[in-house]
Amino acid sequence: MKITDLRCAVIGKHPIVRIVTDEGLYGLGEVEFTKTYLKPFVLHFREALIGEDPTDVERVMLKIRQRGSFKPYGAAVSAIEHALWDIAGKAAGVPAYKLLGGKVRDKVRVYNGSIRQKRTGDRPEDYAADVKWMMEQPQNFFMIKQGISFHSNMKDTIEGFHYGVTQKKAGYHGAMDQGVISERGFNHMLDCVAAMKEVLGDKVSLALDCGPGWMLPDAIKFARAVEKYNLMWLEDMLTGDYVPWVNPQAYRELTTSTSTPIHTGEQIYLRHNFKELIETQAVRVIGPDPTDIGGIAELKWVAEHAYMHSILMAPHGTANGLLGLGALINVCATLPANYVAFEYPSASDPWWNDIVIGLPKQVVKDSMIDLLEAPGLGLDIDAQGARKYLLEEDAGFFD
Repeated sequence: MKITDLRCAVIGKHPIVRIVTDEGLYGLGEVEFTKTYLKPFVLHFREALIGEDPTDVERVMLKIRQRGSFKPYGAAVSAIEHALWDIAGKAAGVPAYKLLGGKVRDKVRVYNGSIRQKRTGDRPEDYAADVKWMMEQPQNFFMIKQGISFHSNMKDTIEGFHYGVTQKKAGYHGAMDQGVISERGFNHMLDCVAAMKEVLGDKVSLALDCGPGWMLPDAIKFARAVEKYNLMWLEDMLTGDYVPWVNPQAYRELTTSTSTPIHTGEQIYLRHNFKELIETQAVRVIGPDPTDIGGIAELKWVAEHAYMHSILMAPHGTANGLLGLGALINVCATLPANYVAFEYPSASDPWWNDIVIGLPKQVVKDSMIDLLEAPGLGLDIDAQGARKYLLEEDAGFFD
């Protein structure tokens, strides 16, 4: 089998990768809806892929892996890798998880980071009402993740929140604010945490997406202050999201200063850049994103390495879309006992549910998702239904 074409179309806001072969099989991969601009970056790999056997996934990846980078540019490489595993599974007639070593669980656990409504504000009562709404959703999520501090609007809406420079109209997702947090801002965050925990109790766990943007002294002080709330983790306080560095030494100092678990990893590309974080036990939880780290095989390698160092694994995935959900389900079925849950992703538009084939009507039941048993990543796109969302330049995408 040979690859005859690599195509990429933006459907809704998601760049969708389609790898075509000379035997009629094709594979699909999806990029987060925050990265519409990556279509040309995907397509520049076309000449490198044509003529390769897509079922030799690692051999193909060796040609292109060095061309990726930290978030967002690892996404193009990652989506191609997903499409290769999709073809490999179809060629073998098995779900992709069988090719990754086989499943160790029949269902995968997920948490809520993307099923949300617009919050009424940034006051403690607004946060409390928001988590109450999330508790009442039919998925019955065991855990909710909420954005605070630099990963929320409170850095702008709470007067005098911090002493750093504030970005204005950056025009893209990921503009970074950072600085020392004021006493007023610090106390406001604690009030919001207390209000959420009063609603959630011990029925639904709470994690906080915090940044990045914190200075280390503030991060230590806050992590200690919330120890009594038994939070699942504090995420990306020092680096993370679209920050292309890791800083394991500072993370280790933060982690060893508190009993509150510290989490990072969604921006990191390749196993090599997790090495020091894991081997120095600089964090308690890592959260690589399969659409940023370099693919699902890369994520599995990191999970196994983390397991040997007693570090928990909770993959990121909030904007990965429904095809991205298929990739997450397959890889998380194979992960070791340090797996907690992955962040349940959403699509850019509700009509995606009408054009993706292979998902049950109710995907999540009591925080669990059944494995997908169709070959490959288990999902497909209804070409006829999707054509109306294609740009004219992408009219041949499904041909």
